[in-house]
Amino acid sequence: MSSQGELARRLRALHERPPLVLPNAWDAGSARAIEAAGAAAIATTSAGVSWAAGVTDAGGLDRTAAIAALRAIVAAVSVPVTADVESGYGDVEATVAEVIEAGAVGINLEDSSGGSLIAPALHAERIAAARATDPELVINARTDTYLFGDGSGTIERAKLYAEAGADVLFVPGVVDAPAIRELVAASPLPLNVMVGPGAPTVAELTALGVTRISVGPAITAGAYGLATAAAKELLTSGTYEALSTAAEFGKLNSLLR
Repeated sequence: MSSQGELARRLRALHERPPLVLPNAWDAGSARAIEAAGAAAIATTSAGVSWAAGVTDAGGLDRTAAIAALRAIVAAVSVPVTADVESGYGDVEATVAEVIEAGAVGINLEDSSGGSLIAPALHAERIAAARATDPELVINARTDTYLFGDGSGTIERAKLYAEAGADVLFVPGVVDAPAIRELVAASPLPLNVMVGPGAPTVAELTALGVTRISVGPAITAGAYGLATAAAKELLTSGTYEALSTAAEFGKLNSLLR
């Protein structure tokens, strides 16, 4: 079994030979399935973890529940795990300490809260606090400038976040190839984008210079979409066609042995 330090170095090294493709997990079972599919590392999704707990994303989950889910995910896989900790659950230093205790070796830390952007200088201080807690932690500094605006100020934030100790810049909401190319050229940090249907392919993003590619809550949403479709079909027509794409019982069960 790899030590936590070895896992941290492995995660960091994966950014040095892009692309690092991260299908996001929300519980131990999904993490094992993603690892079995060939993922070199696992990223969590706060939305997925929240939904699995029966609460909304972006404020519905507290630190205790988030860390409990993270601990189960880390225990289920042998690859490095990086944790989505939203905006830090109030006390970034305490949250990072618990993330490390749970066995994760990276974090996403976002610069918005309650639907509004946090002042860049304040978020830089939070990144610095996370860095001071663990020098090996891989910090993915998420900026929501495209989610809550037109993207202006992204590079200025990236520079502050890099100076504070971030390792990667995560810009969800941007999927336009020219915009991505400009971000790659201007950012002092390697770029992480979030993808889904309609976004450029992994190969196209790699050609644009993107280092890290994740899907956020998309796989979780797909799983819940299947649950809804299968339940509706069963309760209406009484058929089971939606379940034709479901994992085979024995194979899924064997992942967790």
